Amino acid sequence: MSNIVPRLKKEIMEAVPAAIFFFCAFQLIAFTKALILAEYGIQVSTFVNATIAALVVAKVVLLVDLLPFVNRFPDKPLVYNVAWKTVIYVLAAFVIRYVEHLIEYTREFGSIALANRHILEEFVWPRFLAVHIWLFVFLLMYCTLRELIRVLGRERIRTMFFGPVEPDLA
Repeated sequence: MSNIVPRLKKEIMEAVPAAIFFFCAFQLIAFTKALILAEYGIQVSTFVNATIAALVVAKVVLLVDLLPFVNRFPDKPLVYNVAWKTVIYVLAAFVIRYVEHLIEYTREFGSIALANRHILEEFVWPRFLAVHIWLFVFLLMYCTLRELIRVLGRERIRTMFFGPVEPDLA
């Protein structure tokens, strides 16, 4: 039982960078969506949805990272792992987003088959794909940054961006 608290703390600390990154990314997607819909006089409130989605994606990324085949090319040039992980995350995100809509429409239509038929025939795919393109770009950036941090180290990246840490002379 005493092992749970440190493990939970470790899990939360691992999720924080991904959650912050995807929070910013999803808020940008939500803002873009709101701007596009505002042209048609449609007001949307997507802050909470984007925040929840960011937390879900951050946890999914951490769970996918536990799969044994994710870090498949650790000794090759970074582009291999970046491309590989981006593809895995994009596919996982596509499935999760599809299932999310499937659940929503299953509640509405009362049947998975009817919900799936509605998604395939009447769903607004251009909007879905536009959001997924944004997601692809953000996942590519995320994977690139994570691989750079993996190879160069967290402290070196921090120093490169923010300068050396000044020693406390007090």
